Parts: sequence; structure tokens; C-alpha cells
Amino acid sequence: MNPVSPLISDAAFALTLALLLVAPLALAGVALINTGLGRSRSAAQALLGSLAMVAVAAIVFAVAGCAFAGTAGGASHIFHLAGKPWSWLGAGPWFLGGLGVAAPQAQLALLFELLAVGLAAVIPWGSGMDRWKLTAGCAAAAVMALTVFPLTVHWIWGGGWLAQLGANFGVGAGFLDGGGAATVHLLGGICALAVIWIAGPRKGKFPKEGLATALPGHHAVYVLFGCLLALVGWLAWNVAGAVIFLHAPLSALPGTAVNTVLTAAMAVAATFTVTRVRFGKPDASLCANGWLAGLVASSACAGVVTPGAALFVGLVAGIITPLIVEVLELALSIDDPSGAITVHAVGGLWGLIAAGLFAPMAGQFIAQLVGISALLGLVLPLVYLLFWVLNRVHPFRVDGDGERIGMDLHELGGGAYPEFVIHRDESYR
Repeated sequence: MNPVSPLISDAAFALTLALLLVAPLALAGVALINTGLGRSRSAAQALLGSLAMVAVAAIVFAVAGCAFAGTAGGASHIFHLAGKPWSWLGAGPWFLGGLGVAAPQAQLALLFELLAVGLAAVIPWGSGMDRWKLTAGCAAAAVMALTVFPLTVHWIWGGGWLAQLGANFGVGAGFLDGGGAATVHLLGGICALAVIWIAGPRKGKFPKEGLATALPGHHAVYVLFGCLLALVGWLAWNVAGAVIFLHAPLSALPGTAVNTVLTAAMAVAATFTVTRVRFGKPDASLCANGWLAGLVASSACAGVVTPGAALFVGLVAGIITPLIVEVLELALSIDDPSGAITVHAVGGLWGLIAAGLFAPMAGQFIAQLVGISALLGLVLPLVYLLFWVLNRVHPFRVDGDGERIGMDLHELGGGAYPEFVIHRDESYR
């Protein structure tokens, strides 16, 4: 093993590596939640798709995406503006070249990113459930892992221009995103929005007359158990990110874990209360979305806020989650089965804003706003353009017959629950 760099001790290296081996539980949790929120006749395709997209995204990122992501302090493409260097794209080796001789902190960062690209790919898959072809989803994951994910990673984690805002302009400590609220969740939510715009809603979701039709998820147990799995993964994810990207000392890590738990706990309590007041009884799927939105928000701020602020962040996330889900569906006719836009995009945005509001560094709020503006103003149009072109080459949406009989039978030749009778969907009468 290479000697540990001055930036990270032996103990911190061992702890962070162990945490990253646990972090994939967050992926498992999100995959289960997505599957449970979809229809029973598409369950096997949904879970297989999550597995396939993680694999495709990891391979593409390892082959080429890692070169564009680069590493902090490594080679990059730079242009000068206003007398300041702006690093906009990494220029590292392909095929994870040099991993064995890289500094330990850079090795951990690459492992973190390899896991992060898989999670970012799974997020939009949930939004396209019950109508998105498996092969098209894998192609979208490959495009994302090759282009927008490395670009965002370099800007934020790889020493790019957003990370340099503090050094170049004295704006806080630069754009902060210790756990991936921007690089994973906001990006994943942006991709989900693009998929929904391109693929359109599920058949029968928005009839020509009347309100949106409820198409409830088929397995609440998957959804709620996925929430518990996600908590374990998120704790590992946020603490590891605090070490790698925020350079937190070991003494600060218990606080990061505490803030992660508090944010999720307050978020689910708030969503539970809101849905009980509005509907007379708490809604399981919305409570799960509230819990996940709290975890997503914590990805941005758990390492830089106090426990009191973490509770406030969770409170806001939990209140707005069911309200935004309703607005997107009823007012904007957006069919998002997994709630990825609300949970990951909006939850990530709120967490990034909260990090700027409550972080102790002067000017941090401005740095966060600059980063958010860049992602929404530059990355969102780029994602939509790339996915639009991909859809022209390989259409995203399955044909009507495939959607009617279910994605499992149409794409896999068999259902997830062959011994059970699947009720006919009333929307196809």
C-alpha cells in the first residue's frame, strides 16, 4: 500500500474505506423503494433495471468518465477569465489509470464517485417506471456516466471552478457538497425530469376529463424496508464524504452521523403529520418520500450544520415533500411514480441552500447559489438535449401493448409474482 498522504491519517483512511463498503446499501434502498412504488407487473424489470444501470454506469465511468472527472489537484482543462484560472474539465487517464499509485485520498474519492454514478443512474429509472425500456434506460445511464456526471463531479469534487469559488473570489469555502446532494441527487432529479418530459405519462394517468388517476405502488413493504436500508447507506455515505471532500477530522464525524439521522427523522415526522392532517390518515408512500427527502437534504449539510439546524432542515423537507408531489401531479401533470423530482431534485436543492444558510463560513450562501444556478442553467438543458437525441436514436417508451401487459412479460418474458393473480388495470378498459 502507498504511504498515506498528509491529508488523511491511517485511521481516517481505514474508516472511510470501511464506510464506502457499506454505502451501497443506499443503492439497494433506493432500488427497493422504486420497485415498490411501481406496478406489480413491472417489478422484476424495475429491480433488474436498477442492477443493470448501476453496472453500466460504473463501467462507463471507469473506462472514460473518470478521466473527465479528474481529481483535486490533478491535470485539467483550464481557461482564464478576469485574471483567474477556471478549471472546467478533468484531463486524467482513462480506465482508472494510475489508481494504484494515486494518493490515498484520491483513491477514496474515485471509489466514492464510482458508487455515486450508480446511484445517480438509478434515480431517473424510478421516474420512468412502467413505460421506460430497459435498454433505453441503460443507454441513458451510459450517456450520463460519460458526460454530465463527470462534468458535475469535476466542477464540485475534482477541484473545478465551483470548488475554486472560495480561493478565487473569497466566496465561502467554495461550493460545498460533501455527500452528493448536487452531484448525485440534484443531477439524478434533473435526469428524471428530462425522462418524464420525453417519455410522457403512463397510459391512463391523466384522462382527458377529470383529475389525475391514482396509480398506487404495489408493495408498501418494499418501500418502507428500502427506507431502513437507505438510512444505513446514507450514514456511511455522508460520513465518508465528510472525510474525503470536506476534510473533516475524526472528531467531527459523529456529528455528521447525528445530523443525518435527525434530518431524516424530523422529515418523516413532518410528512406523517401533514398527510394525517390532510387525509385523515398518514400516507405510507409519501412518508417514505419524506424520509428519503430528509436523507437527500442531509447529503449537502450534515457535515456543516448543528443538530438544531439539521432538525429544521428535516422539518422543511418533510413539510414540502407531499405538497410538491401534489403540485407536480395535479397542477403540472408530471407522472413521477417514485417521486424522484420532489425527493432528489427538490430535496437536494433545499439541502444545498441550507448548507449555505447554516454553515459557519462567511459568504457560503452565495457560493451555494452560484452552484445551484450553474446546475439548473447549464446542466439541465444539456441533460435534456442529450436525452432528446438519445430518444431519437433509441426511443425511450415501450409500445402500447408492452405497457398494457406489463414490463415484466414484455421485456423479460415472465412476471415477478407468477403464482399470484395480477388484477387488471382499470385504466385500460
